[in-house]
Amino acid sequence: MNRIAVRSVVGGLLGGRNCNRYISTAVAVRPLDGAEFLNHRNGDVLGGFYWRRMMSTVPQSAETASLGEKEQKESQSSVSDDAKKGSDGVVVSNYWGIQRPKITREDGSEWPWNCFMPWETYKPDLSIDLSKHHVPKTFLDRVAYRTVKLLRIPTDVFFQRRYGCRAMMLETVAAVPGMVGGMLLHLRSLRKFQQSGGWIKALLEEAENERMHLMTMVELVKPAWYERLLVLAVQGVFFNAFFVLYVVSPKLAHRVVGYLEEEAIHSYTEYLKDIDSGKIENVPAPAIAIDYWRLPKDSTLKDVITVIRADEAHHRDVNHFASDIHFQGKELREAPAPVGYH
Repeated sequence: MNRIAVRSVVGGLLGGRNCNRYISTAVAVRPLDGAEFLNHRNGDVLGGFYWRRMMSTVPQSAETASLGEKEQKESQSSVSDDAKKGSDGVVVSNYWGIQRPKITREDGSEWPWNCFMPWETYKPDLSIDLSKHHVPKTFLDRVAYRTVKLLRIPTDVFFQRRYGCRAMMLETVAAVPGMVGGMLLHLRSLRKFQQSGGWIKALLEEAENERMHLMTMVELVKPAWYERLLVLAVQGVFFNAFFVLYVVSPKLAHRVVGYLEEEAIHSYTEYLKDIDSGKIENVPAPAIAIDYWRLPKDSTLKDVITVIRADEAHHRDVNHFASDIHFQGKELREAPAPVGYH
């Protein structure tokens, strides 16, 4: 056994003289016989020794050239990756074939927003009747009306006449019902294999519109840390409460939202009064509001609050209409949804 080990070592040393002449790309390993395998298992290094013969036909110079080509390709790849980066340093990947086309305004300037596109903007209908009020007729109507009036008390106490902060808080709540209603109608449509009559899109459209109100108000009012905590608490409670309410009674849920929108109209009307009286500075409108509502470039805060109030009036009508459909014993899908009705 020792002779075999010595022969292996000597043969390896002799064969290793030419190892530096070539760089290996393939390795042939001599299998262990039974005795060598047992010695290898027992930890006998000499007994388990076997030689790996270097097998290659590629000269070192050719291999060096291939490495140089590889480095050159990598550098070219890095340059092309840098070319894919936008002006803001964001990498645009074409691997999935998904790339945002170049979008411009009507004047040819680049569209600056990722959160909404030009075809999602609109000119609000300011001719809507702001004074309409659904007079409570049934027991559920009175429950909805009194509930909203009670919810207004802590809001008045906390915010008083700080209508900017009040509007910010209001929009974090107002954007919840449309999302909850649209989600539940979506799941209902999947369960029952039924069309929604366009109401899923209408309610999600309402939720998105309310969210854009919030994005606009955040540009105007910078919330304090305790107001952010309040938003988290209120949204957590309101989302779950409204979810349960919509599952139990959609007609009551829509009626509550209708009355909430009536209160929103009142709050924004008071906001405009303070702007007109000079208590609140009529600052220039944020750029996001100008593009979203297609306002003139010289628009002001008053113009923004006016269009937001008009949106709230439209949401009031949509939710009271939805509640009336349920009170008539019908489903929402039986009546065409007012899609695109802000």
